[in-house]
Order: sequence, then structure tokens, then C-alpha cells
Amino acid sequence: MAKLLFIGGFGVQEIIFTALIVLLFFGGKKIPELMKGLGKGVKSYKDGINGVNAEATKETEPGQQIESDNK
Repeated sequence: MAKLLFIGGFGVQEIIFTALIVLLFFGGKKIPELMKGLGKGVKSYKDGINGVNAEATKETEPGQQIESDNK
């Protein structure tokens, strides 16, 4: 039986069982909204990390101030 490496010891049966439990708790109409919110959160996190990395790698001359983009 093939196992997904990033999930550890979970097999297909455990994933299906978990999905059914989530479906019972939240219902079919609420799950797309939850996934949309999760996607927005991940995108916001990645944008934040990229912004921090861009600021960290920005090279400045001595005495020059870094202008921050306040949105």
C-alpha cells in the first residue's frame, strides 16, 4: 500500500475517514468557505515572508535610509 510521505503514517482509509468526519461537522456548504479562508491565510503568510526577505536582502549605502512601503 502506498503511503503519502508528508502525512506520516496515514493511509488512504484514515484520510477518507477524517474527510467524512470534517464533512459531518461542518457540512458541505461551509467547507469551501473554510478552504478559501485557509488559502487567503497561506497567501498572506507567504507575502509577509517574501516582504521580510526583500527587506533583509535590500542593500543600502552607509547613511542611506531604507524606505518602507506602508500599504
